[in-house]
Amino acid sequence: MSDTAWFTEARYGMFIHWGAYAVAGRGEWVLNRERIPYSEYTAKYVKRWRARKYDPAEWAALAARAGMKYLVLTTRHHDGFALWDTKTSEFNAVRMGPKRDLLRPYVEAVRAAGLKVGFYYSVADWGHPDYPGPYFRDWPKQWPDEERRQRFVQYYRAQLEELMTGYGKIDLLWYDGCIPGPLDGAAANARVKELQPGILINERNGAPFDFACQEQSLKAKAGVWESCMTLNDNWGYHAGDNNWKDARTVIRMLLTVAGKGGNLLLNVGPKPDGTIPPRSVRILEQAGAWLERNREFLPDSSRSPFSWNNSGLVTTRGRRVYVHLFNSPGKDFCLAEIGNKVLAARRLESGEPVAFEQAGDRLFLKGLPRPLPDPIATTVALDVEGDPRPLTEQTTFWVPE
Repeated sequence: MSDTAWFTEARYGMFIHWGAYAVAGRGEWVLNRERIPYSEYTAKYVKRWRARKYDPAEWAALAARAGMKYLVLTTRHHDGFALWDTKTSEFNAVRMGPKRDLLRPYVEAVRAAGLKVGFYYSVADWGHPDYPGPYFRDWPKQWPDEERRQRFVQYYRAQLEELMTGYGKIDLLWYDGCIPGPLDGAAANARVKELQPGILINERNGAPFDFACQEQSLKAKAGVWESCMTLNDNWGYHAGDNNWKDARTVIRMLLTVAGKGGNLLLNVGPKPDGTIPPRSVRILEQAGAWLERNREFLPDSSRSPFSWNNSGLVTTRGRRVYVHLFNSPGKDFCLAEIGNKVLAARRLESGEPVAFEQAGDRLFLKGLPRPLPDPIATTVALDVEGDPRPLTEQTTFWVPE
C-alpha cells in the first residue's frame, strides 16, 4: 500500500463526470439506457461536442473555495470515449468532437492550484468489439470467450499505460466498471504502482489497492475509505434534474463521513461547454464558506465512538470532540455519551468559551444562543482528557445505516 496520509488529511474531494454524454444532457448512462446505436451517439453527441468554455482552472478554483483538496475526472466512462489521444482507438476527444486533449489542461490546472490530481477510469467499454455489449439491463455476467477477454484486458491496460506515463505525477486512480471479472487487476495495479510510485488506487479492480469506496452510501467500510455522492440524482449532466442537495445537506454528509473516518468525494456534472452548473457552484461555495469557518474538525478526523442524537452529529479528532448542532436544543444541550473528563469547551467558529458542567454520566453545554447562530450548523469543540470514549458502546441499532 502507498502512504495515504494526504488522503486522510484531505477528507474532501471533487468528482467530475464529463464526457460526450453531456451534450445529450440526460445523464452519463444515456447510451445504454436509451439503447442508442453508436452511429447515432457519435453523430448526435460526440461530433457535436465542442467544450468551448472549458477552463479547468475554474474547476480547481471552485474546488479550493469549497474546501476540497483533490479532484477526480472521468478520463473515459463506459461509453468508451476517451478524453485524451489514445493510440488504442479513434474514439477520443483529439480525433472527434472537441479535437483536443482535455486531460492535460486539467492536470496542469489542478497542480497549479496545489491540489491532488485524480483520474477516474472505467475498465468497461460498451463500444469495444470484444466487450460483451452496450445494452445490458444489468452488468454482463461473463465474457463470450477467453480469447476476447484477453484482448480486452490488453486494450484497457494499454490505455492505463498511456494515462500513467503521459501526464506526470498522478496522485489517485479511481477504477470503475471492472465487470465482468476477472480483469487481471492484480497485474494491472502492480504495473500502475510501478509507473506511478505513491499513487492511491481504489478497490474496484482488486488488490493491491489503497482505499475502499462506497457509491451513493455513507455507510463506513473498514480501513481507509471514501464515499462518492452526487449533488442531484445524476453523475453526468442532466439538464432536467433539479433535485439538488443544499449546502446544509452537503455539510451533514461530510460530517457523517468524517465522523466515520472516511472521505467524501462529491460529484459535479459540467455542461457540454465545460462550465459547472450555477446551482452546483452556489451549493459548493455555501458549504465551503461554512467549512472555512469550522475546518479544524476535518483533517485526519477519527472514527467517532459516539452514538446518534437528535440535535446534531459528533465527530472526533485526536483528543477533541466536536459537537455539530443542526437543531437547536434550547439554551442547554446534554451529551449523555462522553466517558472522558472535559477540560474546555468553545465555539469553533469564534473561539468563544462555552460554559459546561459534568454531572455524573451527563455533560451539559450551557447558555447556548437561541436560535443557533449558524443556519447550517453550530459547532462546539471539546478538549477532553485522554482519547475520546463513550460511556456505552453502540454495536448494533434497529435502524439500518
